Amino acid sequence: MSTIYDEPRIEQSPLAPEPEYPPPTQLRARRRRSHRGRLVAAAVATVLLVGAAAESVPPGAPGHQLWTTIAGGSPVAPPAIASAAPQVDAQLATIQAVIQKANAEQVQAITAQNPSVMSDTATPAHYQQLVQINQNLLGQGVTSSQLTNISWGPITINGSTATATSYETWVTTFSDSTTMQSTDTYVYTLVQQNGSWIIQDDQQPTAPAPSTGQPPAPVAPVAPVAPVAPVAPVAPVAPVAPVAPIAPVAPVSPSAQGTSHNWSGYAATGGSYTAVTGTWTVPQLAPTGAPGVGATWVGIGGVTSRDLIQAGTQDVASGTGQSQFQAWIEMLPAASQQVPLAVAPGDSVTVSMTQQSAAIWQIAFKNNTSGQTYQTTVHYASSLSSAEWIEEAPSGPNGIVPLDNFGSVAFSSASAVQNGQTVDLSQAGAQSITMLNSSSQPLAVPSGIGSDGSSFSVARTAAPATPPATTGRRPGVPTN
Repeated sequence: MSTIYDEPRIEQSPLAPEPEYPPPTQLRARRRRSHRGRLVAAAVATVLLVGAAAESVPPGAPGHQLWTTIAGGSPVAPPAIASAAPQVDAQLATIQAVIQKANAEQVQAITAQNPSVMSDTATPAHYQQLVQINQNLLGQGVTSSQLTNISWGPITINGSTATATSYETWVTTFSDSTTMQSTDTYVYTLVQQNGSWIIQDDQQPTAPAPSTGQPPAPVAPVAPVAPVAPVAPVAPVAPVAPVAPIAPVAPVSPSAQGTSHNWSGYAATGGSYTAVTGTWTVPQLAPTGAPGVGATWVGIGGVTSRDLIQAGTQDVASGTGQSQFQAWIEMLPAASQQVPLAVAPGDSVTVSMTQQSAAIWQIAFKNNTSGQTYQTTVHYASSLSSAEWIEEAPSGPNGIVPLDNFGSVAFSSASAVQNGQTVDLSQAGAQSITMLNSSSQPLAVPSGIGSDGSSFSVARTAAPATPPATTGRRPGVPTN
């Protein structure tokens, strides 16, 4: 199987063109929700990344070739401490409820572009700060934001003032359908006004929260608070457990099985393939660890030929609690293009591509969780030589970008049209591919095919994502 990935024509193929971006600009919104500022392409750690830095991800920019972090202030490491014991004191529960209500009001204010709903939970001075912050976020292309988890740290009351620490996870969507998830620590200052608690200030500490190796545990629900119409109350969800480390793995010989330095999953060859489809769940990235990028996709061609048409989703981890998600299409040798479909961690996504005629393909996306769909018709000459269901460490002109810690990605409903017949993975004779790092350690390992013939999973190991030397191959093409 490994000899499939040593095609001389691929080795000699040119690199896909890379876009040029202007230098980044520091964002101004540094107070409440400042972590939801625009994404920028940048260098992370000591790895040389794809393209020059940029303040924003422009609509239509290459999707899974981008490596991004957050601009505007120092990012805070995601909370990894157990939250405080459930608060039973009525005053403490009231403070929690005020903060939750304020968060719900800010969600509504962004969605409706009407900041006035935030005025009842903030002092006049803090309300003006929130108005300016929301204007900045809207100017940066934010279209919606959702609080997906909140856990509590210390809450102290000193007469008519109080401070409360929370650990919040927000998922924000931009106008180009890029989605960003961020987990940060917040320290609220509250004061009493006419017998009620309101928020006077909201800061994000620059120092990371202390770590015990576990994410914050959800707290007991607070007393119900009347929601701000028409927004439903924000319900906290259970935090995602970090990816459990495994024992170090022994090196694997590339000749022992189907292996690649940037692909993991299944590929079918030995026929003519005119359609491919697959469903997977967008991964919840580990909140801590090394930064990286992962791309999940289905495609036609590219195993034994230089052509490849592919479509899927991308996830980017900054390693400091922020992550980005996009959907994209790529047709080698052209660079990938982002598509207007918002995807977020935990979303079920189905992607399919079908040949309509000799060089016309229909590509369809469906976010099964949100119900949003996207469909397009493209022109592309394909060899029809293979079909793939892949988790990839994307590549650029400087080589393979380190694979992120995606945990596990489960594929289902995987099928293709082979020689005019619809077949599942087993019927197509699809073979597994294990991704190796530069030390030949397994980096991403596919499971066996499920009993239904159309499902499998790819698991990220604890091996370090050390990229191999640049091979000169284009993004999307498997390297041995």
